[in-house]
Amino acid sequence: MGGRRKARELVLQACYAHELSQNPPEMILETMILSSVLDDANKEFAARLFSQTVRHMDELNGFIKGKAANWELDRIAIIDRIVLRMAICEFLYFEDIPPKVSIDEAIEIAKKYSTENSGRFVNGILDAVLNDLRKSGRLPGDRDLEKGAT
Repeated sequence: MGGRRKARELVLQACYAHELSQNPPEMILETMILSSVLDDANKEFAARLFSQTVRHMDELNGFIKGKAANWELDRIAIIDRIVLRMAICEFLYFEDIPPKVSIDEAIEIAKKYSTENSGRFVNGILDAVLNDLRKSGRLPGDRDLEKGAT
C-alpha cells in the first residue's frame, strides 16, 4: 500500500474521530496526524486533506445531498459520508490529483472500512459529482483523468 493511501486512511480515522467527538480539529490534527509515523510528505498531505475536508464540510455535504437521491445525509453510513467528503475535497482543492485517482482511492477505502455495497455507492455518487463539476466548469485546473500523483 502506498504512502498516500495510508495518509487517506489516517484522514478517514481523524475525520471519524472529529465527527464523533466534536473535539477541535486542531487537537485531532495534532494527536492523530502530525504525531503519526507517516513520512513528512504524506503527513503534510494528510494534514491538508483533513483540514480542508473539515473546513469545507458543509459544501461537501451539499454535493453529496445533491447526488444521493432518496437518501437523507444522516442515513448514509458515516464512513461512506467521510470517504465521499474526502474525495470531493480532492476534486475541488487538490489540483495535482487526477479525479480518477481520487475516485479509485475512495472506492478501495470504502470497500475496506465500510459495507459490502459501499464501493459501488461511493463510485456512483463521485461519478455524478465529478460530471456536474466538469459541466459547470467548477473542476479546478485542466486535469487529465489518467495521469498524476496518487
